[in-house]
Amino acid sequence: MITRLLIGLNFVGFGFEFLKIGPNLFGGNITNQNLYDVGALDAPDVLQGHQYWRLVSCGFLHANLIHIAVNMFSLWILGRIVEQIGGSVRMAIVYAASLVLSSLACVYFQPDAFSLGASGAIFGLFGAFFAIGLKHGKPGMEMIKANLGILVLNLIFTFAVPGISKAAHVAGLISGFILMYAIYFLPRPMPAGVVDARTGAVLDAEFEPADRPPPA
Repeated sequence: MITRLLIGLNFVGFGFEFLKIGPNLFGGNITNQNLYDVGALDAPDVLQGHQYWRLVSCGFLHANLIHIAVNMFSLWILGRIVEQIGGSVRMAIVYAASLVLSSLACVYFQPDAFSLGASGAIFGLFGAFFAIGLKHGKPGMEMIKANLGILVLNLIFTFAVPGISKAAHVAGLISGFILMYAIYFLPRPMPAGVVDARTGAVLDAEFEPADRPPPA
């Protein structure tokens, strides 16, 4: 439910951009001024003590069609897993906190940054995913190992491609991990029907909580 809502809000944001910017949003000659006018994050403005709302608005805006397509695909895959295992409320808390904290990291570690996109919050879901895995003992560690390559590829992409906010991605990852680990109080069975992050298939087996004794 929360995953679908967030994807919907991102597309609403993209629709708002289209109304303001026009067809250039689909890969044309879009400018930073165009993106600034619709709510992109401009670090100098925030550091001067105003327009704090940009810390949030930037997370629902995207630079072009490819940008939103990649981010929404990642959100669909990760969001369903984190929401189904961790719960809708925890997932929403992690997403919101990671969005704001990744934006703040972008501002304070890259004080001339100009940024937009949901990737900081999505990296928060990466962190939450691995925190959940740790909470479920050996089965959870197997889940982490099976999907570690996805995180590594995203981190390589983060540091290898110019123009990506490294501070935002790393801050999102760390904050998502710490927050989910802190609020995921009691280990509980991994629910049947969990979506496999690698294939999108539905898993039949349940993961047992790490502290449950083996059957006699």
